[in-house]
Amino acid sequence: MALNRFFADLHIHIGRDMYNQPVKITGARTLTLSNILVEASRNKGIDMVGVIDSHVPAVQAEIEELIADFGAKELTQGGIQYEKTTLILGSEIEVYDQYCQGPIHVLCFFPSLSKMKQFTHWLQDKMTNIHLSSQRYYGSGKDLQYKVKELEGLFIPAHVFTPFKSLYGKGVTRSLQEVLDPDLIDGIELGLSADTMMADQISELHNYTFLTNSDAHSLAKIGREYQQIAMENPSFRELNWALHRIDGRGFTANFGMNPLLGKYHNTVCSECLNPAQADNRCSSCGNRKWIKGVKERINELKDNNKQVARPPYVHQVPLEYLPTLGPKTLQRLLDAFGTEMDILHRATRKELEQVVSKKLANAILLMRKGKLPAVPGGGGKYGRISLP
Repeated sequence: MALNRFFADLHIHIGRDMYNQPVKITGARTLTLSNILVEASRNKGIDMVGVIDSHVPAVQAEIEELIADFGAKELTQGGIQYEKTTLILGSEIEVYDQYCQGPIHVLCFFPSLSKMKQFTHWLQDKMTNIHLSSQRYYGSGKDLQYKVKELEGLFIPAHVFTPFKSLYGKGVTRSLQEVLDPDLIDGIELGLSADTMMADQISELHNYTFLTNSDAHSLAKIGREYQQIAMENPSFRELNWALHRIDGRGFTANFGMNPLLGKYHNTVCSECLNPAQADNRCSSCGNRKWIKGVKERINELKDNNKQVARPPYVHQVPLEYLPTLGPKTLQRLLDAFGTEMDILHRATRKELEQVVSKKLANAILLMRKGKLPAVPGGGGKYGRISLP
């Protein structure tokens, strides 16, 4: 059976529902479900998106409207197709139980709208506000896993190394087995401040597929990180099989920001964000409290130097991050090539130089190989890249 390769970003928030009510408080107003699907299909060229606020009843109502009136359709193998993009229904949930020393975020995905509705019905009595994103769940992490599996879903810990609201990031949890059933985890989302080389220093992660997703809070950030997946078609069943490497399916490449660019890569002063000092006191303000960076946290946890067979991890940034590539230039590129994925992966040097300067064309080609230099970030501030 022939397999094709598809691009997927499986962590996208919704800013507003169809009634203009907030879902993700920090999400952009334009970040509606319909706009996400249009942006992914027409501009980004993303074949599969995971919208992780699909537990919200108003979001489910919009899905039903898209199916009834705007050509969306439920797939027999799971997921909802809209134009060229498949929607995977997901929910981001905050766990903070007796085994968890700090709140952690997890992603739960389901094959159909009916399964997601059943999950919402179960969840609404265990959550203060079912209408908002990433809300605290009152129950154990393992009970949540059991429910997800009962409903034929996928369970993935989210951005596992970020200092806040992640599995390892709080500084207390040393093993996922302290909080979760390792046999009921379908993959591990790395987050913007870590890549596969860093994460594989922790041996208990070796058997899991690594995901790289955008955690988008605006339309522009869709595809900030993504993966390429070998599947027969973009559907929930095929995604499940790819996560577990069944019959040749699997993740063939991860595309993510250089960890140096992540806003939590380095440890910094919690007050003024200056780098950590050797005597544990900030030289600028005298503060002794720090935001521990992902690099330092992984160094605390690492127990392995073994090389693990992984797909390539390509350090890449969204096109909008490139210096001198403004909105007008981006639009010229889109007019010429169709989508951002076409620009990033398919356009030749000759074709690019017919639209933009040789310097910018060279930067796009270097980024395609993961070779653009990065200036580190930390403490809530993103790093940056520079053109050679």
